[in-house]
Amino acid sequence: MDLSLFFAGTGGSLPTAWRGLPATLLRRGGERILFDCGEGTQRQLIRSAGLPDITEIFLTHLHLDHWLGLPGMLKTFDLRDRERPLTLLGPPGTQALMRQLRPLIGGLGYRLTVTDLEADAIVDFDGFEIQVLRVRHRGEAYGYAIVEPDRPGHFDAGRAAALGVAPGPDFGLLQRGETVAGVRPEQVMGPPRRGRRIVLSGDTAPCDMVRYAAEGADLLVHEATFCEDEAQRAKETGHSTARQAATLAADAGVGALAIVHVSSRYPLSAPLADARAVFPQTHAPRDLDRIELPLPEKGPPELIRWAPERPGSVESAVAVDSDAAAITEIL
Repeated sequence: MDLSLFFAGTGGSLPTAWRGLPATLLRRGGERILFDCGEGTQRQLIRSAGLPDITEIFLTHLHLDHWLGLPGMLKTFDLRDRERPLTLLGPPGTQALMRQLRPLIGGLGYRLTVTDLEADAIVDFDGFEIQVLRVRHRGEAYGYAIVEPDRPGHFDAGRAAALGVAPGPDFGLLQRGETVAGVRPEQVMGPPRRGRRIVLSGDTAPCDMVRYAAEGADLLVHEATFCEDEAQRAKETGHSTARQAATLAADAGVGALAIVHVSSRYPLSAPLADARAVFPQTHAPRDLDRIELPLPEKGPPELIRWAPERPGSVESAVAVDSDAAAITEIL
């Protein structure tokens, strides 16, 4: 099953010419789930991955930069004659927010369900679940863990045959955990293979909840609003520095770290250098990049840079990007 994260917006608090406000799209098979919807999210998607038929939107918290793109996106879905229901989930206050926005958005031709999530809630999907994590920010704020269950181990068909099990339906029974002709599944099945785990911190100061949830995760996406020169400012505002995010990633033993929500005061090279000094497996996604997550036994997460369709267009003119000094280091 394909699994990836698409970074529609990687900036924090205010947009720049090169970094949109927070929005991350989870793609797993046919599932399309959006985490946060900052201003301009729908345009970011339209100009790159396309505006998919998103089924759920999870908000990390209700600060303006994390949801201001919602009214336009919801109305665009309506203008496109969407019929599929859409579910919006977030911390307490999400329902009240949408009641206030309803006169602005107007009527919708599809069913929109809004849910206030409780801390520690679990939302079930087909083949995975999303766990709600209470994090340390200003007001009620959540992170999310996307968790696949462990998969059965490899089936040793040769050993099963040697033990007298005939190939065919009986092989399937063994793989489903049933005993066949005195042969137990553990005699022919390898150890369980772990499922994939992604943790999204949302906006937060370093906290144990994220560290516990990220233990052994394939990918941790953690905010890195500030560099160490603004560590006190990070503490005062309930944010993290890049080095703090990297320290948490190292402590949790994650496969890879992606830093996002970077303040506009920094080129990406600055927080990236801070983080990699502590945790070398750190990525700094730019807007419209994605990270592919193969099954754990097939390799680590891979950062895929977005390439515009029209070489020479303004989108490809990275030489004038304020992050240009970071390009050689990031690529």
